[in-house]
Amino acid sequence: MADLKIAIAGAGGRMGAANIRAVTETAGLVVVAAFEREGSPAIGRDAGEIAGLSQLGVSITADIDAALDAAEAVIDFTAPAASVALARRAAARGLVHVIGTTGCSAGDDAAIAAAAAAGARIVKSGNFSLGINTLVGLVRQAAAALPGFDVEILEMHHNRKVDAPSGTALMLGAAAAQGRGIDLASHSVRSRDGHTGPRVAGTIGFATLRGGNVIGEHSVILAGPSERIALTHIADNRALFAEGAVRAAQWAAAQPAGLYSMADVLGFNS
Repeated sequence: MADLKIAIAGAGGRMGAANIRAVTETAGLVVVAAFEREGSPAIGRDAGEIAGLSQLGVSITADIDAALDAAEAVIDFTAPAASVALARRAAARGLVHVIGTTGCSAGDDAAIAAAAAAGARIVKSGNFSLGINTLVGLVRQAAAALPGFDVEILEMHHNRKVDAPSGTALMLGAAAAQGRGIDLASHSVRSRDGHTGPRVAGTIGFATLRGGNVIGEHSVILAGPSERIALTHIADNRALFAEGAVRAAQWAAAQPAGLYSMADVLGFNS
């Protein structure tokens, strides 16, 4: 069987480099293209060099269409507007599109879903970690089993992260809301400042920390009247996200057009 041909979006960034390494290290996959935004200092450099590997003979380009024309799948940890545009291009070509971009609006998500309906095989997740996706299931169960407990979600990331709460924190909040049978948007509390009054029962709180080079730490705290449970995940290396993205690309290559999550890839929804 021929290798699955992968294009790497945002190839000059840290996750782009991690994705290049993960694809290169996985049997049955090959990096055939890598691209960046216009003006990026990575343009023209070899993708392997960017990732700390030997040269792959793949130059990073700003020509997105040429990159996608060479590929069967694209791995994309970029920005919401870029991911929406890529999803439309993926639909036109029937590509696999793995999206790890966070900070998407409801409108962005709707556009990505429309691209999946139009022919792309999209796997979108706020986090591609096996551990986090297992934690999502545990949070859903705990929230359902402990309906009187307050739910608070604490997350910390590096000082260059631009969206808050993190996509992973929102995944965990959505799992708690699902366990409770409530809508997250109308029950979430994103910040507290000043004289807020007592905590509103049934809400799901989010707290965001930023600093240093923290890859990702998430805790879901369920606080009852006389006991407290904390469910925590700590990411030690970005490779775990890239490994999950690669697994998602391999899985999606055998699926019909549609919008999938990492839970589908891991068989949690079967």
